Amino acid sequence: MDDRVLTRLRCPVCAEPLTAATAGTARALRCPRGHSFDIARQGYVNLLAGRSPHTGDSAEMVAARADFLAAGHYDTIAAALADTAARVAPVEPYPLVVDAGAGTGRYLAAVLAALPDAAGLALDVSKPALRRAARAHPRAAAALADTWQRLPLADRSVAVLLNVFAPRNGPEFHRVLDPGGALLVVTPAADHLAELVETLDLLRVDPAKADRVAGSLGAHFTEESATGRRARLTLTRAEVTTLVGMGPSAWHAEPERLAARIAALPEPVEVTLAVRLGVHRPR
Repeated sequence: MDDRVLTRLRCPVCAEPLTAATAGTARALRCPRGHSFDIARQGYVNLLAGRSPHTGDSAEMVAARADFLAAGHYDTIAAALADTAARVAPVEPYPLVVDAGAGTGRYLAAVLAALPDAAGLALDVSKPALRRAARAHPRAAAALADTWQRLPLADRSVAVLLNVFAPRNGPEFHRVLDPGGALLVVTPAADHLAELVETLDLLRVDPAKADRVAGSLGAHFTEESATGRRARLTLTRAEVTTLVGMGPSAWHAEPERLAARIAALPEPVEVTLAVRLGVHRPR
């Protein structure tokens, strides 16, 4: 693990600093009080304190997301995050970029490419996602963590915090973010994937989404700016299946009925990508 990340990690049990420890062939991080956290052979460290009620995305959902993102369909989002991070990141010897709910780490990798002096940390509760995030970028580390709980990071240790289609823990985001840092939040706009939502009867974007984001962050952050990003996606039926499989509808749709509806779509399938990127500063 990159020392620049390790120095800012904290024990999820007692909040003491962590150091690398090796016993035989096993690898782990340990704190002065003796709490130990294994580093998996795939490269991520397990920093869960106890059992999490969430298991995160399944291996199938993660594989679908990896395939879809690798095809470049959501590069509009990655580019927006990279451009914005390069503009708002505070000047530090080595700023730390953290993606809370990082998935495969693709967005974190894009931001690190735009910030050559930065180190990165992917946080997620999904082990299949972290196996990919751990190798998403040479300057990125990955840790298993429930972002609803206390984050395994020192106070004011993060320069840029990414939150892309993921839960928002306002108090913890505020605690770990540098006072001069920025929280970048990507949420779906009302017409995001609208063509598929209507035709395939997928989960709809909450009309009160913006209010819910403000409610979860407003006590701790001020929204400095917000921009919309849009693109037109041209997909095959197979790519539509992948897109549906990587999102929340994968948990709710009846597989056979969904497959039949996708099979009936005319190819190519034109779909709207529409998201909102908000830049939030700590109060």
